Amino acid sequence: MNASELRDKTPDQLRDQLTALKKEAFNLRFQAATNQLENTARIRAVRRDVARVMTTLNQKAADAAKSEA
Repeated sequence: MNASELRDKTPDQLRDQLTALKKEAFNLRFQAATNQLENTARIRAVRRDVARVMTTLNQKAADAAKSEA
């Protein structure tokens, strides 16, 4: 997932995606703790995707606040 894809989404879609990514991150942590995780790089990728989504949400909120003022 890249930032340009995220900018095209609505805040509600981004929140839904953030929820899904956080659930995936939890499941990956659980798999890592029980030594069942096969792709350890996925944890890093999911963490970065969460950060991208949160950054995009914050940017959209700032833009909305700026346009109201």
